[in-house]
Amino acid sequence: MSSNDPHASSGRSQELLYDPNLPTPSHAERARTLAASINTATLASVAVEPAGYPYGSFVTFGLVGGDPVFLISELAEHTKNLRGDARASLLIAEEGEPGGDPLARGRVTLLGRCQPSTDESVKAAFLAAHPNAAYYAGFGDFHFWRLQVESLRYIGGYGRMSWVTSSDWSAARPDPLAPVAAEIIRHMNDDHAAALIAYCHAFSRATDATSATMTAVDRYGFEMSAITAAGPRPIRVAFPRALATTEEVRAEMVALVKRARAHLGR
Repeated sequence: MSSNDPHASSGRSQELLYDPNLPTPSHAERARTLAASINTATLASVAVEPAGYPYGSFVTFGLVGGDPVFLISELAEHTKNLRGDARASLLIAEEGEPGGDPLARGRVTLLGRCQPSTDESVKAAFLAAHPNAAYYAGFGDFHFWRLQVESLRYIGGYGRMSWVTSSDWSAARPDPLAPVAAEIIRHMNDDHAAALIAYCHAFSRATDATSATMTAVDRYGFEMSAITAAGPRPIRVAFPRALATTEEVRAEMVALVKRARAHLGR
């Protein structure tokens, strides 16, 4: 968990309207959440022919303890490359909404050595992510491979990026709210617009906010875009503890509304 992860570059040109020390997911946690939500990526290997050039290919993958695992054919060019040089990287990129800014989307590049594996956990993890691959998993020219992550680069959009150590990556866990975050955001924006404004007025310095839209939610809190006299401004509100389920978030949102109204004397 990081307590100093300013959102984008908003704090550079304008003073933040919330406490920048509020708990937020670390870059390792953000990267693990992103990797856990996507099962296709670009694998870069060192080409055998023409020798030495980076070679990128589309692959499907699963995860074992943070290491990407693959089921690849001996006929594939990247397999030939990896047998000659185990060094590789995997780019996992967030798709985002059509028409949006692609450079504002999250991505993570995992670097390490990729080698064949007969570990049953590798097979189980890949087939759990890609059950349709079971019919060719036993073919003689297909083998399971594992990329042992040595370092990685996380980019969460403009102004949010860093190198993450392999130990932090291994220790991090995907955000448990990620699978339901879109539904929580939709529900709050559609049905609880007044509550979002109350959160801004009570728990931030956006006391002149006329409207607010929830933009993100994670185990540690949620983010909003508040419309103020100075224009749209980012706001973060923290939960009192890390949450893991929709029911916990619902209960905490109700509690926060009561606190906000009491604070505002409503």
